[in-house]
Amino acid sequence: MKWVKRIAVVLGLLAFALTAYAVSTARDSDRPVGFQTARVESGSGPIAVALWYPTSGTPRPTTFVSGNLLNVARDAPVLGTKLPVVLVSHGNDGSALSHVDLAMELASAGYVVAAPTHAGDNYADRSRQSSPALFSQRAEQMRATLDFVLEGWPGASSVDASRVGAYGLSAGGFGVLTLVGARPDMAAVSEHCRRTPEFICKVLGHVKSPLLDSGEGSGVFLKDPRIRAAAVAAPGLGFTLAGNGLSDVDVPVQVWSGEKDDLVPFATNTRIVLDGLGPRALARQMAGATHLSFLAPCGLLKPPALCSDPEGFDRLAAHKAMNAELVSFFNSHLGAPVQHTAPAP
Repeated sequence: MKWVKRIAVVLGLLAFALTAYAVSTARDSDRPVGFQTARVESGSGPIAVALWYPTSGTPRPTTFVSGNLLNVARDAPVLGTKLPVVLVSHGNDGSALSHVDLAMELASAGYVVAAPTHAGDNYADRSRQSSPALFSQRAEQMRATLDFVLEGWPGASSVDASRVGAYGLSAGGFGVLTLVGARPDMAAVSEHCRRTPEFICKVLGHVKSPLLDSGEGSGVFLKDPRIRAAAVAAPGLGFTLAGNGLSDVDVPVQVWSGEKDDLVPFATNTRIVLDGLGPRALARQMAGATHLSFLAPCGLLKPPALCSDPEGFDRLAAHKAMNAELVSFFNSHLGAPVQHTAPAP
């Protein structure tokens, strides 16, 4: 039975090595970050929301979600008062963890971060991607998330409702723009896709979206005046905002593009957003980045489709620089959070 003992020893060593690697690569932060999840009701049904926030609790690398081990204090008390809020919206097929590194950085800096996993348009559930109202429903889910943070979350009394920002990637960036006043012409999708069949057109074709025929049923996009500053990365459907589609946006917007993004072409998306916003936009580019390079650096699970970058591109370093700029941007326009210190035990 020596071989059984040898196998047991090998398996034990392997488990120890994997545990040590997981702990050593856990998402960490400069200051303690609390984490919890919540079920939130929206006009389009229930959504799962992840929340990060400053805490007096003790972080531990014990929370494993979507291939990421987080060094956080799970369900710990909120530390601070009049905390600013940043909503985070993922792209098609993503999740609340798509931008976990940014969420951790903001929470460490004193923000409450709330990220919904958009119902029917995430990695585990694509059931609503064929709906013409998909994009307006995603925006409505962001409003419902903010309602919850300000009114229904147990930590709501620690939040300052006058200091709210939002960040989004791709379809999430488009949704964030509509929340700050962008008025998309969804009827433009069918014409644009016939003329310029870019990636979003292929996606809509794959799910047989009625938007390729007309803009009928696309829903209503409502401005949310509670959001005082926004940041978007590679915003999709920019071509629906040509002309005067961005004239009602009256908050500062940081606009990011990827130098090698071929999924959301700069000319028909980000360029239109930058031109439409004019002096209200602060343009930034991630050098060497593709579209998916804006996703958080990969954790324990590294699916090649999401984790592969161009040769010479360092996603970890690029995100570190980008996250610092985003924190600085929100600090400038929402007011830097007051850093509180947990009382000594």
